[in-house]
Amino acid sequence: MKLTFKSNPNMPEEIAELFRKQHYALVGRHSSVKLCHWLKESIKHNRFCYKQKFYGIHSHRCLQMTPVTAWCTHNCIFCWRPMESFLGTELPEPWDDPAFIVEESIKAQRKLLVGYKGMPGIDMKKFEEAWNPKHAAISLSGEPMLYPYMGNLVEEFHRRGFTTFIVTNGTVPERLEEMMREDKLPTQLYLSLTAPDLQTYNSVNVPMVPDGWERIKETLRLMKDVEARTVIRLTLVKGENMRNPEGYARLIKIASPMFVEAKAYMFVGYSRSRLTINNMPSHEEIRTFAEELVRHLPGYHIEDEYEASRVVLIMRDDVHSGSGEGGRFIRH
Repeated sequence: MKLTFKSNPNMPEEIAELFRKQHYALVGRHSSVKLCHWLKESIKHNRFCYKQKFYGIHSHRCLQMTPVTAWCTHNCIFCWRPMESFLGTELPEPWDDPAFIVEESIKAQRKLLVGYKGMPGIDMKKFEEAWNPKHAAISLSGEPMLYPYMGNLVEEFHRRGFTTFIVTNGTVPERLEEMMREDKLPTQLYLSLTAPDLQTYNSVNVPMVPDGWERIKETLRLMKDVEARTVIRLTLVKGENMRNPEGYARLIKIASPMFVEAKAYMFVGYSRSRLTINNMPSHEEIRTFAEELVRHLPGYHIEDEYEASRVVLIMRDDVHSGSGEGGRFIRH
């Protein structure tokens, strides 16, 4: 069943204001930018995100954006966004042009950054590099694959010398299929897989589409043939989805990704109204889960970890360190 995209009015002002209060810079009719926590940590305290440690993406040069600020196919219980801000799957028409989104996103990033210039303790070399970002993390809010011109958006970033991550929940496989057919893939494709079975999926992801689980499995099948770095990220919520490693392993084997990240849910934002701090696993618990997962994943091993983010990196055995674009790993 194909998702239909109907006309929808612009984002209501009360929803737009909700995002502005969370320090989003709204771009056009449906996109937005927000400074990543780790970008600020990098220019202020020389601390960095696990994506820098794992993949060589410098935190201070990252543009965190989304083309679908208030539109999603899930209402995940661990999401740090306010659920009342999501407007379903129908984006406003006409959709903004990819070149406009990229240009205005860079301008929005600079407006958000300018207040840090001259602050005590700021690394000015990093600030100047942050002014000219070189990596687009297309995630932030909503389900980015709902944007109908995602392949062209990726191409537009690449034309400007960016590398790109897309983080998808896997519920729009037709978009990925289209991008593969047109050879308009990101540098790295992330699939956020947060349930090992249908029952957990319904309780944790709270889907707004009737066939979300089947759509995710179709994305997993497509992912096996994606010519880009591929990652499955498990956001693990203690007491909710941090169980059944065999089930996760069965799904991971369908996609055969280059990497798997076992990452703790973090008790932040609006998720605090749905969960408690006891749902946030420790790094040791994540490491134990990752070790159990690897026992069910022949051909994979634990490659790295980053305690500050409570994340463990699992890597396929035929991937090795290298100098590939935008990261430290390439295939043999």
